[in-house]
Amino acid sequence: MIPEGTNQVDLAVRAVLADVLGLSADRVAAFTPDTALFGALPELDSMAVAGVLTELEDRLGIVIEDDEVDGEMLETFGTLVRFAATKALV
Repeated sequence: MIPEGTNQVDLAVRAVLADVLGLSADRVAAFTPDTALFGALPELDSMAVAGVLTELEDRLGIVIEDDEVDGEMLETFGTLVRFAATKALV
């Protein structure tokens, strides 16, 4: 079962990835929970991570602490959405 509000978070994460990384809407729409992100998307380098996280904070009204940022949360599209949903739906 998908927690209520998760779909909005999914859409927000897709929009942030498209806007910050300059990815096409079609490319981002094709992302599945298993789509690899950090290390697999050349556009998502260490400099782009800060922009993605800042934009997620702004759009979702959340605060991401430095100690919460790790490779696992950015490993796949699904892990990033779950992380953002956990923060946004608390």
